[in-house]
Amino acid sequence: MAWKTLDDMDLAGKVVLTRVDINVPVADGRVTDTTRIERIKPTIDDIIAKGGKPVLMAHFGRPKGKRVPEMSLSVVRPALEEVLGVPVSFADDCIGLPAKEAVAAMSDGSVLLLENTRFHAEEEQNDARFAAALAALGDVYCNDAFSAAHRAHASTEALAHLLPACAGRSMQAELDALEAALGKPARPVTAVVGGAKVSTKLDLLGNLVGKVNTLVIGGGMANTFLVAQGKPIGKSLAEADMADTAREIMQKATAAGCSIVLPVDVVVAREFKAGAANETVPADGCPDDAMILDAGPESVLAITAVFDRSATLIWNGPLGAFEIPPFDMATNAAARRAAELSREGKLVSVAGGGDTVAALNVSGAAADFTYISTAGGAFLEWMEGKTLPGVAALETKS
Repeated sequence: MAWKTLDDMDLAGKVVLTRVDINVPVADGRVTDTTRIERIKPTIDDIIAKGGKPVLMAHFGRPKGKRVPEMSLSVVRPALEEVLGVPVSFADDCIGLPAKEAVAAMSDGSVLLLENTRFHAEEEQNDARFAAALAALGDVYCNDAFSAAHRAHASTEALAHLLPACAGRSMQAELDALEAALGKPARPVTAVVGGAKVSTKLDLLGNLVGKVNTLVIGGGMANTFLVAQGKPIGKSLAEADMADTAREIMQKATAAGCSIVLPVDVVVAREFKAGAANETVPADGCPDDAMILDAGPESVLAITAVFDRSATLIWNGPLGAFEIPPFDMATNAAARRAAELSREGKLVSVAGGGDTVAALNVSGAAADFTYISTAGGAFLEWMEGKTLPGVAALETKS
């Protein structure tokens, strides 16, 4: 696949409509976490360095097509100014006269933030006239919001067809990382998929078994696969009604030449709480009154041995109840081995998903992974093999 980047665009003297994700947490009228703002800084810096004028478009919250004062993006402006280190002005609408006048008033080296695109119902409807009204404000379209690329909205999809379009630096990094992980990966490829439910990740598992060499399944999902194999799981979280589906996935994996790795031993407890008394038993030895809360040490050895033989790793979901020690052991140990191999240049490791990012941060492994996606739904849909409208729109312009 191919898409244009900022390197391919002549931005001198151009107004660059830049779709960003600055849907940041706010408390008492102040931004409490600037991570998403920091991620767009390289794009804004490059646009300004190339002589362009960045005009930021974004959503904030779920106003459902109505003007909701507490969801105004004006609250983000001070944090933007602080992180970007340049003057940031604000237009109280994203289209029409207020926006046009604000664009006309921009000085070189400054940034303009437009009001919440979702104050207009037409945004989420991917309305052509609304997209045209946005396009009238600028000369070039830059999408730097991969996290919103799975939504076919006016500012993420329709607008890309109306102006010369490219990916911003954050979008570019995300697409490059995912292309390296699933598009044209170095093999062997291993995927770790964890979490609570098989039912929420059917598309993901179905896509991966046809693309990876080894699939490691952990968390509550693994319990459902153990049930499918006829193994006792006591009072563990599982979806017994998905056992047939789990067996189908295993059959599909066999046909595709994909090895599935399930726990060979498990850590069980009678209580779901930090520090609960626990024991390690074989995967087919869970007592009737206990619940499986983590993979055991033999399972970790098996998983890390797979990592040692792999060239590419994709990770989504923890291997156990990582939120409560000691049931974070498997996730932490496996993550640290993946990080070590990545640091040594032996493994390309890409991870994403809310629980995954949290778990890798807790383990201390996050910094050494090749790439960690914070895109949530868009990352999952990419892993599921789905077409992301915001990405596809950029491809058509390349």
